[in-house]
This record gives sequence, structure tokens and C-alpha cells, in this order.
Amino acid sequence: MISLFNEIFYRPIFNALIFIYNSVSFGDLGAAIVLLTIFIRIVLFPLFHKTMKHQTEMQRLGPEIKKIQDQHKDNREKQAQALLEFYRRNKINPLSGFFLLIPQILVFIALYSVFMKGISETTLKNLYSFVAAPSEVSHAFLGLIDLNNPNILIVGLAAVAQFFQGRMSLPKAPSKNSGGEPSLGESIGRQMVYIGPIMTIVILMYLPAAVGLYWLTTSLISVGQQAFINKSLKNGKS
Repeated sequence: MISLFNEIFYRPIFNALIFIYNSVSFGDLGAAIVLLTIFIRIVLFPLFHKTMKHQTEMQRLGPEIKKIQDQHKDNREKQAQALLEFYRRNKINPLSGFFLLIPQILVFIALYSVFMKGISETTLKNLYSFVAAPSEVSHAFLGLIDLNNPNILIVGLAAVAQFFQGRMSLPKAPSKNSGGEPSLGESIGRQMVYIGPIMTIVILMYLPAAVGLYWLTTSLISVGQQAFINKSLKNGKS
């Protein structure tokens, strides 16, 4: 199973990183990581878009879902039927978010492995015959940041980007005079806006800056994508 994962995910991504490093990053490993992240986000755009759109729609429909749950709280069967009808009417599959996350998680694990294992004589043995091994590798970003060690600046920027993306994905909070209360899912979502960045800091502060740079880049892309999704949903587009 591990060898299969390496052949399908780790090895292609590692080769893509080396190819970008050799050809278009001007010998800057950090720039190669940024370009690789952008390339992967382009390839996985349909999955990321559907996942983020699904999450945003579920959060915005949270009050209506909570209303249905409250109306049928004494009858689980009617509650399930009403929810299924609600999902059908709004063209939502509550399980789609889970299935769409699986390939994204596998790619992230592969990227994590690439950055943690680094570039060495051992890992370069994974290169395809048509990808040349670099004569030497500079583990620096813009000549300033050592990608082998944690970097607090990248960690902080990644946390901030994740915070903004989380805030943008939430529906508008009900006014105090409206009497509306957020659903359980919405409440968890609002808590995760703060918990997510904190977890990002805790995790990345002990990892090489290469991982943090990937995290920062993909979070910034997510901010832009979330803005696009919010605009499309506001205009009634898919």
C-alpha cells in the first residue's frame, strides 16, 4: 500500500518539484514550492471548488436546517425525510464534502512527505529518467528564509490567511434584534475560524518552513477562491 501511494502521489509530486526547480524557479527552492502549489491547485481546482462551495452552502443554510431539526425533534424519521427533501430541493449532497476531501488529503500527505524528506541523494533516486537531478540545491527562499528550519514569519502569515478564508466562508451573523440563533454547525464553524489558525501555528512552528510556505500559498489561493465562490453564490451562479 505504501509503495502504491508513493508511485501514484509522492513520486509524481517530487518529480514535478525538481522539474520546476530546474527549469523555471531560477534555482530558488521556495519559488519552486510556490509554483508547485499553484500548479496542484489548478489541477485540483474542481475538487477544491466543489468542497469549498459545499461547505459555504451548508453553513449558510444552517439556520434552515436547524429549523427543520427543531420542528421534527420528537420524530427522527420525519426529521430525516424533511432534511432529505430539503437537500434535494437545494441540490445538496451532505456526504459529497467528505468524499471530495479524500483525494485532497492524499495529495497533502504526499506534499508533506516531499517537504519533510527533502532533496537528498536518497530522495533523488525517485526521479524519472527524463527529469535531471540538480547539481546542487539551495534550501532558501528569496535568499532569506532557510526552508529546512521553522520560520515564524511564514507561520504567522499562514495563520492570518487561514483566518481570513475561514471568516469569508461564514454566513452573515444574525442581528441581535432578529432573535435568530446559529445552528450547531454554524457555531462550530465560527469557533473553527479561530481554532484553525491556532492549530496552524502550533503545527507549523515545529515543521520546516517548506511545509509552512506550501500552507501559506494554498491558504492565499483559498482566500481568492472563497471570494469568487461568495460572489458566485450571491449572484445565484454555481
